[in-house]
Amino acid sequence: MWPDEFVELLVSKGYRVIRYDHRDTGRSTFIGFDDAPYTVEDLASDAVLILDAWEVGKAHVVGLSIGATLGQVLALDHSDRLYSLTLMCGAALDVDFVGNIGRAFSGESSPDGLPLPNKEVLEALSARATPSESMEEELDRRVKEWGLLSGEKLEFDAADFRLREQRCIDHAGTWVQPGNHAMASPVPLSRGRELGKVSVPALVIQGSEDPLNPPPHGKHIADLLPNGRLVEVDGLGHCLPKALLPRIADEITHHAEQSHAADARTSRG
Repeated sequence: MWPDEFVELLVSKGYRVIRYDHRDTGRSTFIGFDDAPYTVEDLASDAVLILDAWEVGKAHVVGLSIGATLGQVLALDHSDRLYSLTLMCGAALDVDFVGNIGRAFSGESSPDGLPLPNKEVLEALSARATPSESMEEELDRRVKEWGLLSGEKLEFDAADFRLREQRCIDHAGTWVQPGNHAMASPVPLSRGRELGKVSVPALVIQGSEDPLNPPPHGKHIADLLPNGRLVEVDGLGHCLPKALLPRIADEITHHAEQSHAADARTSRG
């Protein structure tokens, strides 16, 4: 789901970009979850194996949504492989996101005082459980979902998101949307306390319109990380709209440049 246009922006600034299909997605091997269960921490370890396969010692790691969770785990368990970390539209490891989904439906309040995911959006996401009968029906459902995830501040480019989803379906060879990662065992909430020991420079990008992790979730993550810095992007929801790709790419590459320079100074010292 990382748009080609976004990757091209990063490449134009001199970066080599690696994006890959998680387990059970895209062209990666699909195995029934009950036959091969895994944890979110296993998904983070997969990222290290990808770096190993490409013979990359250290990288600037960028993660969005569940990718922001994986990025935090990587910073805890594999900090030596990171030049920098960018976390987008995510929740901190000490936030019970899975439990908060249930609380949003039941009307309970969050135990940590942070805002819950938007119930309307969660209801739309739950429609994934009913298989579509055609590709057009599936594309319609996915575009509607992205419209809700985008928020209402920016004009929603339905045609662009439809094209992206068509590319994803063509890439995977199926319109059945993957969902095994939703069954992966979550990271223990206790690991959130470990974030205070992370030395990796971290940029936290918060979408002002994010319906799943609304402000101040981003501030909460940045406050937990000793070298965390928060940037709130006005109009950004829980997605990557074409209109905001240049701004987001600029923020990430600026952060990467600063982090790489700092790492070089430390290595010389």
